Amino acid sequence: MKINRVGVDLAKTVFQLHGADHKGHAVWKRQLSRSQWLKVLYETVEPGTPVGMEACTGAHHWARQLTLRGYPVTIIPPQFVKPFVKSNKNDANDAQAICEAMGRPNMHPVRVKTVEQQDIQAIHRVREEIKSHRIAKANQIRGLVSEYGLVAPQQLPSLRRAIPDWLEDADNGLSFLFRQLLQGLWGDLHVLDQRMAELDNQIGVMAQQDPVAKRLQQLRGIGPLIATALIATVGDARQYRKGRDMAAAIGLTPRQHSSGGKDRLLGISKRGDAYLRCLLVHGARSAVRTAKDKDDRLSRWIASLQTRRHTNVVAVAMANKIARMAWAMITKGADYDPDFNPAIAG
Repeated sequence: MKINRVGVDLAKTVFQLHGADHKGHAVWKRQLSRSQWLKVLYETVEPGTPVGMEACTGAHHWARQLTLRGYPVTIIPPQFVKPFVKSNKNDANDAQAICEAMGRPNMHPVRVKTVEQQDIQAIHRVREEIKSHRIAKANQIRGLVSEYGLVAPQQLPSLRRAIPDWLEDADNGLSFLFRQLLQGLWGDLHVLDQRMAELDNQIGVMAQQDPVAKRLQQLRGIGPLIATALIATVGDARQYRKGRDMAAAIGLTPRQHSSGGKDRLLGISKRGDAYLRCLLVHGARSAVRTAKDKDDRLSRWIASLQTRRHTNVVAVAMANKIARMAWAMITKGADYDPDFNPAIAG
């Protein structure tokens, strides 16, 4: 029995393995526990045999473990595995589908993340969750005080300044009980602000210590947040042949719906990491807003585009260009040059 590739359906406690020969025929199937599956795989499958799995929770951890033992690992996006699932969906069929998908020549796998990348990504995920909690807390305060006839300002800094004024004003109609409640809500908002500040400082330190992140901040529209998010998502970016490929993977290129030789381009595809795409677009908005005060090549390009397109279209186009220039800077180890030809970035 010669196993040429193995598909693994990951889970919390039960792992399904599917081994296939050089013709793609199933020659080995096992359902193993979390504590057993690596040991059985090492004993049964020779090092050097490709192993495939879906991009899901724990995939990068297991991929690193297998790589250390000499097994090349392919992590496949779930949407590319689904077409190969035959009949009903279960663990065995999923493992078989993964095994078949990894054998396709034009499959685009996910790059295995390092521990450092996952550390940075974890900080960003926690920060984003705390940010959403802070927004929810501020909206809760606005909704509650409106029931007492008080109109809260929209901006968060203005809301922070308004709360102590409400608490001190004895004639604004707030009851003693609600003042106590509002005092606690103000404290909750302050705690979330402190936690956000701690994470922002941590991200700032990482952005200064990492040479790639420090170089990326030379780009207009990229600060510590976007620089570290790029590193966490794309790593060394060598999985992309050119800058256009990286922009497409982030979802900043038009979605195509062509048929009969007629090309039809729609809005951006919105593929890949939505968080990174959102950050890049916001960074691009900042670059577009300040372009009118500059006279370099990029600013002239932005000004020219603004005469023909809506501001939102210009921001997305700028985000696409930032991603392509970032690819060139990461892969080539180059500093930002305002006179650099964007075509070189792919």
